[in-house]
Amino acid sequence: MSRVTTTPPPPPVDVVLPCLDEAGALPWVLARIPDGWRAIVVDNGSTDGSAGLARSLGALVVDEPRRGFGAACHAGLLAATARTVCFMDCDGSLDPAQLHRVVTPVTDGSADLVLGRRRPTTPGAWPLHARLANRVLARRLRAHTGAPLHDLGPMRAARRERLLALGLGDRRSGYPLEMVLAASAAGMRIAERDVAYRPRAGRSKVTGTLRGTRQAVQDMRAVLAAPAPTLLVIAKAPVPGRVKTRLTPPCTPEQAASLAEAALSDTLRVLGSVPAGRRLLVLDGEPGRWLPPGWEVAPQVPGGLDVRLAAAFALAPAGAPALLVGMDTPQLSAAVLAGQLSPAARAGADAWYGPARDGGFWALGLARPSPGLARRLLTGVPMSTPRTGALLLERLAQAGLTVRRLPALTDVDTARDAAEVAALAPAGAFAARWREVEAVTGAAGATG
Repeated sequence: MSRVTTTPPPPPVDVVLPCLDEAGALPWVLARIPDGWRAIVVDNGSTDGSAGLARSLGALVVDEPRRGFGAACHAGLLAATARTVCFMDCDGSLDPAQLHRVVTPVTDGSADLVLGRRRPTTPGAWPLHARLANRVLARRLRAHTGAPLHDLGPMRAARRERLLALGLGDRRSGYPLEMVLAASAAGMRIAERDVAYRPRAGRSKVTGTLRGTRQAVQDMRAVLAAPAPTLLVIAKAPVPGRVKTRLTPPCTPEQAASLAEAALSDTLRVLGSVPAGRRLLVLDGEPGRWLPPGWEVAPQVPGGLDVRLAAAFALAPAGAPALLVGMDTPQLSAAVLAGQLSPAARAGADAWYGPARDGGFWALGLARPSPGLARRLLTGVPMSTPRTGALLLERLAQAGLTVRRLPALTDVDTARDAAEVAALAPAGAFAARWREVEAVTGAAGATG
C-alpha cells in the first residue's frame, strides 16, 4: 500500500515573538496564544535556556544570531507561512489573548496594518522616560503619515505578503518605525486598537535603561530622516501598431497592444506596493482605464529614448532617491526593489542598475538625482543594442558613482520572451493575457 505524504496547511495566524532571555515569561505567554495559531519564538542569543523551553512548550523556534530587535522580527517574518502575521514582545507585558484586537481589522479587510495602543494596567508598567520618547515619536509619525497613531506599539498585525513587499531593511530598534513609515508610503491603511500593557517580567533590554531608550530613539530618528524614494515608469500608451511590434507576428497588433497593457498594469501594480514618496508615469500617449490610483502622469519630451530617459529624472523632486523602470518587465519583484531602496540598504549607494538579459537595462536609479547628472549619464548612449547596458555602466563608473546591481530580468520583446516572463510571474495580468493569446494564435509554437 502506497503512503501519501501531505503538507500540513499553514496556520491561520503566525505570532512572531522576538526573544532574548525571556525564560521567566515564556510559559505564560505561550499558554495564552489563541488556539490554532502558531507561536514563532525567534531566539536572539539567549543564555537562559529560552530556546529549549520554547521548543518544549510547542513553539517553532528560529535562531537569529545577529543581535537586534529588527533582525529577530524579520527572521520571524521570513519563517512565517500564515497569511496573517502578528508581532509582540514575549516578556509578559502584552497579553497574547488580546491579539484578536489587532488581527480582526486585518482579516475583515478594514485595515492593512494594525498596531496595539498600549494602555498601562499599573503606574509602573511603562517607564516615564520611555513613554515620553514614544509620545514624541508618535507625534512625528502622525505628521509624516497622517495615520491616527498615538503609540509605536510592539503588538501589531498585517498580511505577510504586504510586509515582505515593503523590503524592510533596519535590523535594530528602527524596525517597528520603518514598518509603519514604509506601510504608509506603500498606501497601506493603518489603524490602532487599545491593548493592555502590564509590567514586564525582568528588565527591558531597551526601554528599561536610559541608554537603551536613547539608542532606540537614535535608530528611529535615522529612519525618520530618510526620504521616501520617487518611482518613475517610462512607457508608451498601449495603442495597436505602436507597442510590442516585434510580437507581430504571431500576434495581431491588437493582441500585442493588449499584452503591452497587461505588462504596464502589472508594473504599476507591483510598484504601487513599493514604499514611495511619489509615483510618476512618464507617458508617450494618453492614460486609459489601466492607470491605477496614486499615479501622476507626465508627458515624455520629444527626442530619442536617451533624451527622454534623462528628462524623466528631471521630474523627480530633489533630496530623495529616484528609480526609473520601463514597462517591459512585469515579473519585477516589489520586495527586491523595496529592499534595495530601504533606508538601511541605500547607505553608501549612489546609483542602482538593473541589467536586461538582452544587453540593455530595465532600471536605473540615482540616490541624488539631478537633470545635469541624468544628462551626463544617458545622453548619447545608443539604445536597444547589445552594448547599451555596458555603455551605461561605463558612464556610471566615469562619474565615480557606487552602483548597486538589481537582478537581471528579461524584457518582453518577442514571443519567446513573453512565454518566459509569463512562466516567471504566472499570477499576473500579463501571464493571464499571454495564455489567452496562446490559446487563440498558438503563439507558443513561435517560441521554440
